[in-house]
Order: sequence, then structure tokens, then C-alpha cells
Amino acid sequence: MRTAVVVGTGLIGTSAALALAARGLTVHLEDADPDSARTAESLGAGTIEPADGPVDLAIIAVPPAMVGKVLADCQRRNLAHWYTDVASVKAGPGSEIAALGCDTVHYIGSHPMAGRERSGPLAACADLFEGRPWVLTPTADTDTDTLNAALELVALCGAMPIVMDAAEHDRAVALVSHAPQLVSSLVAARLENADETAIRLSGQGVRDVTRIAASNPEMWVDILSANAGAVADVLEEVAADLGQTVTALRALATAEEGGRQAGAKGIEAVMRRGNTGQARIPGKHGAPPTRYETVAVVLGDQPGELGRLFGEVGEAGVNIEDVVIEHSDGKQVGFVQLSVAPMAVKRLTAALRSSGWSVRD
Repeated sequence: MRTAVVVGTGLIGTSAALALAARGLTVHLEDADPDSARTAESLGAGTIEPADGPVDLAIIAVPPAMVGKVLADCQRRNLAHWYTDVASVKAGPGSEIAALGCDTVHYIGSHPMAGRERSGPLAACADLFEGRPWVLTPTADTDTDTLNAALELVALCGAMPIVMDAAEHDRAVALVSHAPQLVSSLVAARLENADETAIRLSGQGVRDVTRIAASNPEMWVDILSANAGAVADVLEEVAADLGQTVTALRALATAEEGGRQAGAKGIEAVMRRGNTGQARIPGKHGAPPTRYETVAVVLGDQPGELGRLFGEVGEAGVNIEDVVIEHSDGKQVGFVQLSVAPMAVKRLTAALRSSGWSVRD
């Protein structure tokens, strides 16, 4: 592959264009909003000059409801030899593509499982897809060259290809992406009119749960509109669990011993199910989940402190598996939670304390 066109220069389209341009491909940029395309061009994602003849691959990076019409237009213009889209829902656009009579031999649906809370070309980065799953949804019509072009795109972006049926993909993303987005927003909505004193008590737990609630609502309406049924199915199950959990909590609040015991069992049951589900999420590099221990270090809020800490962890011969920074409200300090192998905890704690770091027990 030597040339590509990216149609739609938002976060995903511009990130793909940046990745391809970094690999030496000539990338042409199109967008219904000329300012967006020009912004992507200024970032080094490609050129807004039209291609001189068909390119190798057209990447359609528009909302799900627009995929069919945009693909039909691109094929009418003979824009590329092969076509893919990167919308986050696949079955609906696939049905529309068939209804519009598009060429489905040289088209394959795809979805990179990557994103950010921010949107638009200015949020894009060339390594957005690095190490991330990228779903491909070929049909019986898809020819081998089209599939190979999509696989090359995935490889050039540093992602990992996963082949799925379109309907299976939509049910999966409803569970692991779309429903969690709404649950996060629902929890964050409880904070809208909360007392300021309560808000100031916010710790890492509520920050983790509500992080994706900062996402663009208009973008998510487009996504959810295309997968509403599957998402509603997941949330209906969540609602049933919530109802049972509320009942258990009400029982815990009673003065009657039997009710409290029943409530405790109900809460324990749902939390154990959560333990089991969370443990199924793949760990580092896709390996089975590994339990790490946390070393919490007090960190001053000044330039170079985090780098100095990481340097001394490296000098201690310890690998950091994950890191979370919890900011202190009202003080110029924070707490860096370093996830490390259990066997390294004592060694790292001793090394950091000997260097003058404050390590929380």
C-alpha cells in the first residue's frame, strides 16, 4: 500500500492518517468541514489536495449513520481500489450499504477499539491504535485482496486484527464500550447538583468510574442511535441487578437481624460476580490478568518529580506495571500509586525510603 484517502478528519480518521503518513504513505484528506481537513493537514496527517486517480485504500471515518451514503459517493467517484470504514457499529451500516447497491466485493467494515474523551483532529495522535484490537467484519462478498488491504492498514497502525461477524461485534461493543459509557455518565450526573463539600471528597474511585463521562455527547448520540437495541439489552440486565442491589441495601438498613443478613448476602453476591467479571479482562499485553501490589508514594507538584521517581524505581531494578496519580485537594502534593509485582514491594519500598521518598504504608 502506497496511497490512501481518509474521508472524515476527526479523532479516528486523523489518527489513522497520521499513522499512515508516518509510515511513508501519501495520504489525502477529505472532510465535509474544510477547516477540519486543513487542521489535520497542518498536523502532518496528509494533504487536502485531491488524489490523481484511484488510491489504494479509502478509509471512511464518519458516524455510523453516514457510512453508507459516503461509501456510495466514494465508489461513484472511483476514489480507491479498496474501501473500509472505521465506525463503531457495523450491522446497521452494512445493511444500508447493501440496500444502496454499493460494491461489497471491494469493501470491508472495520472498527479500531481505541479512542479518547476528546474529539476532533487536534485530539489525534499517530500511536492511538498501537497494540489495540482492530475488528474486521468481512462478508461472503469480501474478496481476498480487500481483506489483505485492511490487514495491512491494521499492521501499519500497529493494531491487532480480530475478525468477527458484524452483529456479534455490535453485541460485544454494547457490552464493553457503549453501555459502560452510559453508566459512567449516569454516575457522573449524580454529581451535577451535589453539595460542594461532597465533591471535594472525590477520590480515585469516582474519578475512575466517571472518566469517560467527559466524552462528546453529540458523537455518542450518533453511536448509540446505531446500536440502541443491543445497548438497551445490556442496560436492562444492569437495571435488574440494580433493583436487586437496592432491595439488599434497604434490607441492610433495617433493624431486623434476618433482613440485615439477607441484605449482606445480596451485596456480597453482586460484588463477587463483579470480582469474577473483572478478573476476565485481559491483563498486560493481552495475557491473563495478574495481581499486582501497589506502592503509594507522596509526590510534590513540581517539574521533574515524576521523572525522578521513575528513574529511581528503575535503578532499584523494579518494573512498573501500571501507574495512577491521585491529586490532593488543596495541597501541592499528590499520591503516585505504582503497581508492581508482589515480590518487588519490599525491595522498592526500602529503596525509595532510603532515597528520601515518603511511601505510604
